[in-house]
Amino acid sequence: MTTGSAVDCTGLVYAFGTNRAVDGVDLSVATGEVFGLLGPNGAGKTTTIRAITTLLPVAAGMVQVFGNDVAREKMAVRRLLGYVPQALSADAGLTGRENVTLFARVFDVPRRERRPRVAAALEAVGLTDAADRLAKTYSGGMIRRLELAQALVNAPRLLVLDEPTIGLDPIARTEVWEHIGAVRAATGMTVLVTTHYMDEADQYCDRVALMHRGQIRGLGTPRELKDNLAATRGDGPPPTLEDVFRHFAGRDLADAHEDQKERFSDVRRTRRTASRLG
Repeated sequence: MTTGSAVDCTGLVYAFGTNRAVDGVDLSVATGEVFGLLGPNGAGKTTTIRAITTLLPVAAGMVQVFGNDVAREKMAVRRLLGYVPQALSADAGLTGRENVTLFARVFDVPRRERRPRVAAALEAVGLTDAADRLAKTYSGGMIRRLELAQALVNAPRLLVLDEPTIGLDPIARTEVWEHIGAVRAATGMTVLVTTHYMDEADQYCDRVALMHRGQIRGLGTPRELKDNLAATRGDGPPPTLEDVFRHFAGRDLADAHEDQKERFSDVRRTRRTASRLG
């Protein structure tokens, strides 16, 4: 991991009407690390992500990406980013290669560089052999890897993943993370991820921040957070990261699990619909 900050948020506030979805967030993501943003649904994670990626205006506070002000230098920030949203972004009627090529054009990758960049992105996520098949023939895990290739085609310094493995089976989840890890190891890329899977955060994140009601309530390595909770509990079994999550989120965690089940169904319905429409 190199020194310096990939992301700096200072006093970030974002409100929907009278509801403060993000309420004075101070956050720093170090260059080269995998940083997890955790919290129950409605905690403000996705709103924070969208502010960082320039998809929402910074209404109050400041956000910088590699020293570029998100409010004043949007295009400079966007050139540094790769983004995989929760919603389906691959076109089922295109091949894998065509999907990634489309994103290369969107990201304004120079024409002479597009073909090798597309090939490299597909190879990085293990889709070279399936590159010329229609995306509607891909499994759920392959679709998510295709979306990852789309985000990697412009060689981003910061990869932002909003629940990248939602709705996938454990094997597919592991494959997605293995490919993320391989690209990060090869490029030194910084990764900012939101997830409800505590096992993923514990295994793959260098540090995590726990959000609740728009604020950061806990911050540190998974080990530090677990050790801090163990110190407050005294005797008993060693706490897990989910125990830490419960400690900060309380009853909201149960609501998050129910909402997550509904969103799993939404994701599956979206993917089935895309497959039928071709």
